[in-house]
Amino acid sequence: MTAITPSTAHMTQTKHIWVITGPAGCGKTSVAEYLHQQLSLPYLEGDGFHTPENVQKMADGQPLTDADRWDWLILLREQSLLTLTKPHPHVSTSQPPSGVIVTCSALKRKYRDVIRIAAYHRPDVLVHFVFLQASESALMDRVRARKNHYMKDYMVHSQFQSLEAPMEDELGLDCMSVDASGTSKEVQELALDAVEKSIHKGSQ
Repeated sequence: MTAITPSTAHMTQTKHIWVITGPAGCGKTSVAEYLHQQLSLPYLEGDGFHTPENVQKMADGQPLTDADRWDWLILLREQSLLTLTKPHPHVSTSQPPSGVIVTCSALKRKYRDVIRIAAYHRPDVLVHFVFLQASESALMDRVRARKNHYMKDYMVHSQFQSLEAPMEDELGLDCMSVDASGTSKEVQELALDAVEKSIHKGSQ
């Protein structure tokens, strides 16, 4: 039997990729920032990894196509894995973080499948999707209230047309649904509770 030494212990620790998903206006950034603060985990804002061409298309009111998203999804997946190999600057340890928080709309199952590949050759990595669920009308109102953001309110409708909410098999696998119809604080706390329950369940 191979002994686990301090230098290799972190390699056997389960690492988590927490993907905060849902349509525009559901509160992905707010929830991710809250989890980042409460769990002391690094955070990757998915929108920051879009190409300039994708950002311009969205600013012009053009929905992204599947072809526009593939490289973005792959980049997010690879950056998530890379982040898990680096010490987190805000935690007083030289070890890589136990998880990373990522925002990504991941509206379709095939988009989520691209992220899931992160765990295919990494038995120490688990991918989780926190789906923030709210009505189209509620999210339209929220996006209308935003200022200086490239996502327009009418694009929420486009996203709902594309949306494939996690079905029962995904919810039983690696997805959790969180009610995002309440206040920002309420949604943050519901998401944190769901994540903490998942961590506790995985440690049993």
